Amino acid sequence: MKKILSIIIMSLILLFTGCIGLKVEQSNNIERNLIISVFDVGQGDAILIQTPNNKNILIDAGPNSARDSLIGKLNRNRVKDIEVLISTHPHEDHIGNMDDIIKNYNIKDIYMPKVTTNTKTFIYMMEEIKKKNIKIKTAKAGIKFNVDGLDFEFLAPNENFYEELNNYSVVVRVKYGEKAFLFMGDAEKLSEGEILKRGYDVKADVIKLGHHGSSSSSSTQFVKKVNPKYAVISVGKDNSYGHPHRETISLLNKLGIKYYRTDVVGDVVFESDGHSFWIKK
Repeated sequence: MKKILSIIIMSLILLFTGCIGLKVEQSNNIERNLIISVFDVGQGDAILIQTPNNKNILIDAGPNSARDSLIGKLNRNRVKDIEVLISTHPHEDHIGNMDDIIKNYNIKDIYMPKVTTNTKTFIYMMEEIKKKNIKIKTAKAGIKFNVDGLDFEFLAPNENFYEELNNYSVVVRVKYGEKAFLFMGDAEKLSEGEILKRGYDVKADVIKLGHHGSSSSSSTQFVKKVNPKYAVISVGKDNSYGHPHRETISLLNKLGIKYYRTDVVGDVVFESDGHSFWIKK
């Protein structure tokens, strides 16, 4: 009887310790997942990509009015170093806080399209880049690089000159395992057409729509080609532009694409293990 009781007790101990080991393993797996945060920065863009080994890629830095909010979000995500900083194009709602980001964080690489403006925001950004002695890498279609298992590919800009500054936007496709994410900056239908014409792979599970959901972006042909499960619209509450435009919302509804608006839900956070993905927040 004592022998049987001893066997039962040992079995329970092994089962219990085995369960603990399983929980720890699952926790470690979660820590090694990809996390993508589309921050609510009002009428603007700021997207943080954190790799499985905690390397940080930041796409845009929101408007100057969101400075404290953005810095707070980066701090809460324990960002100290930025592996890659991408400025999609030099509009204030995308580069408003770039000078502070460059000044306060260790930046390894900076990608920007080859276009300049004479705005104070742009000048301040360039001054900080000069102070840090960081060499700018020109962002253009066809550039590829890998960070910690994530494949990055720039799909735009495809030309050297555009009349509309939005079309200089860097369009970034990020692939992790079987999952892909597409970030459109403010690229408009002209740029979308160039991307399709050149035959780039645009298919993605999630798309951050171009130009805050404006009707000047997100053509039916392009969105159908991307064929996303989810769309994110980075937009400010009660903005004066009327973003997102009803044409864009109507298209998403027609195609059965679920969408999230930062002005309604706040930060939109995706997590992926490379095989599946889910909305974390």
